[in-house]
Amino acid sequence: MRTFKKVLIIISLLLVLILIGGWIYFNSLKPSYSGSIKLENITKETTVYFDDYGIPHIYAENQLDAMTALGYVQAQDRLWQMELMRRIAPGKLSEIFGEKMLMNDKFFASLGIEEASRETIEKLDKNSDIYKQATAYLNGVNQFLKNGPTPIEFTLIGIEKRPFELIDIYNVMGYMSFSFAMAQKTDPLLSVIKEKLGIQYINALDIDINPNTQLIKNAKPTVESLSSMVSKINEVMSNLPIPPFIGSNSWVVSPKKTTTGNVLFANDPHIAYSQPAVWYEAHITTPNYELYGYHLAGVPFPLLGHNRNFAYGLTMFENDDIDFYKEENHPTNSNKYKTPNGYEDYITITKTIKVKDAKDVTINVKSTRHGSIMNDVVNAISETAPIAMSWVFTKFENKMLDALYTISRATQMSDVKKGASMIYAPGLNVMYGDAKGNIAWWATGKLYKNKAGVNRKFILDGASGEDDPIEYLNFSDNPMAENPSWNYVYSANNQPDTIANILYPGYYLPEDRAKRIVELLEPKNNWNKQTMAAMINDVTSSVSPTIIKKLTSVIDFNSFNKNEQRAIDILQLWDGSNTIDAVAPTIYNKWTYLYLKNTFEDELGSDLFKQFLSTHLSKRIIASQIKKDSSIWWDDITTKNNIETRKDILSKSLIESVASLEKQLGKNITTWNWGKVHTLEHKHPLGTIAALKNYFNVGPFPINGAHEVINNRGYDLNNSGLYKVNAGPSTRRIIDFSDIENSISILPTGESGNPFSKHYKDQATMYNKGEFRKMKMNKDEIIRVSTKLMIEPKK
Repeated sequence: MRTFKKVLIIISLLLVLILIGGWIYFNSLKPSYSGSIKLENITKETTVYFDDYGIPHIYAENQLDAMTALGYVQAQDRLWQMELMRRIAPGKLSEIFGEKMLMNDKFFASLGIEEASRETIEKLDKNSDIYKQATAYLNGVNQFLKNGPTPIEFTLIGIEKRPFELIDIYNVMGYMSFSFAMAQKTDPLLSVIKEKLGIQYINALDIDINPNTQLIKNAKPTVESLSSMVSKINEVMSNLPIPPFIGSNSWVVSPKKTTTGNVLFANDPHIAYSQPAVWYEAHITTPNYELYGYHLAGVPFPLLGHNRNFAYGLTMFENDDIDFYKEENHPTNSNKYKTPNGYEDYITITKTIKVKDAKDVTINVKSTRHGSIMNDVVNAISETAPIAMSWVFTKFENKMLDALYTISRATQMSDVKKGASMIYAPGLNVMYGDAKGNIAWWATGKLYKNKAGVNRKFILDGASGEDDPIEYLNFSDNPMAENPSWNYVYSANNQPDTIANILYPGYYLPEDRAKRIVELLEPKNNWNKQTMAAMINDVTSSVSPTIIKKLTSVIDFNSFNKNEQRAIDILQLWDGSNTIDAVAPTIYNKWTYLYLKNTFEDELGSDLFKQFLSTHLSKRIIASQIKKDSSIWWDDITTKNNIETRKDILSKSLIESVASLEKQLGKNITTWNWGKVHTLEHKHPLGTIAALKNYFNVGPFPINGAHEVINNRGYDLNNSGLYKVNAGPSTRRIIDFSDIENSISILPTGESGNPFSKHYKDQATMYNKGEFRKMKMNKDEIIRVSTKLMIEPKK
């Protein structure tokens, strides 16, 4: 008995020691928000105050010290995210995740981002402030990498820490640029439809923007090959552990439309949700500089920001900056391809991709004068029909870092415009407002023209040169507006109005959000911060009720059963609001999916239809197709002896919607609340492992919003009847120049990407409710609510 007791005591002590050791270990992984540290290359004592939401407020005697401090504190909160971000563009995800990421790595390694980054770095002026500040930032990151605790994700996956370099910054920006593009999803798909069904089906899709919709004002390969190409590219983008950029809203109101006589600025970039969230906030103050900025992981200069003098933000322009060209091989020498000046040699680069727990994979990346050949990297296209991808990003010198530096260090409106002019890709709308009462927006991107008749939404002819760009436009020809007479500027990813006598080719979203923004802004001249906060959370569609009105004018109400008639009644009474307790959005989204499915899937087939739903074109077609009494798409080609009409398809879709919802949610239609099926979960890459899900993921939650309302949500339309939100506002910011120190914002989860930090998800509940917190700039207030980390020079 004594022996048993001794064993029990020893086991108990061991368990206590293990628990104590585990507690000490896990506490050691937390970010250091207080105390003091010594860093190399810091010249003067620097103070970092972490406020009540973990946002660092850095007070330094010079900008180089501030940037070193920024690198250090961002790394302690976001090193895991920074590691993932820098691995995407050069194709290094397989090294840590194994073979499941091999297709992604092959694809991104072929795009030429890393080569473009190296070329840019070779040309950098090593004596410039940009280079010095970027280097100071990397110095801070690497000192945390060397001396700070190893993030638990590194330990669980087995990643060795490796110093960050300047090329990592450029590669992150390269990935960001590509994630903005839509051509890689859309052009091959439209070419498939054209080849498979004929031009009459293309014409009926309205692929060119209708100039009568709400515009932003200005001052032949095989079908199987291309179909597979679309599928593979979609799979690559959806398989990434870091979210792509998808859209955004922004509007800036002049003093003539506010109660205070000062500018109001609003911005909410739409990005795929993830955990940690996309943006890292930091407030930097030195004797000659101040900015409250939003940083991408691993990028020293913020993409969004404001200070006491001006504010800037971004939305996606959605212009077309990627084209696909069908090249023509030499008849006897596969190492050559045809050009307008004869045959030229392919340029071939050999790359090695390291794969965890497997052998290294070697790929040969072939390029033409247009760009990289996609055939091998997406395993989709016949070798006899090489398809090259031409991307503006790799055609011109990458000045994105210079642009961000110029914008974030601006002292007047013209500085921000100059910075915008330096961005060739991606296409962005840079939104601007300042304390002097100026408002503006500038569309960035190197725009270009082709010969008349060339439609860049299809695979182009690479051999003749007839489809090549004939002119690259000056920045002065880009869409823009400065202090317009209508007293506001806005962007909602819709088509900009014409300038330089053309409507710029692009992949613009429908007018829904733009129409609602204008509908709210135009008549009202007494805007304030509170009404602006309500607007940025608006969940009402101006377009959906008009679609329902058209639906109910076409179908025969008396032909439906009682529950179907109840569904019609609910839709007819709907004001377009998408709240979690509403029933109409549940019916509407189910009907929308089935209306699209019954209209397009019979011709496209299930795979192409699924790919069609992933493009902006599918969103635009919802409103335009239903207006057509006669359309080649209405007929169901699988019913040989019938020719279906619009009424047939719309009625069938409503009947199927109600039947499906009854099976999913029960016969009582009043219980079909939107929040039951429309949910948001912020997913961490390790949250796919069941045992780790509760520790790393945040949510799920029922959530307001829907497709193409101001409070925009991204989700897949499919047969499940569940709308798992995968994208939406990555932050909501409202800057009030009448009360700059009380401007407001929110993040979807929290400032920190460290799961042991109390700031990992402390904003999630507020975000879901549409609430805000201050972007603090008053030093006394910051000190009152903050912990203090002192950074001293290491001697």
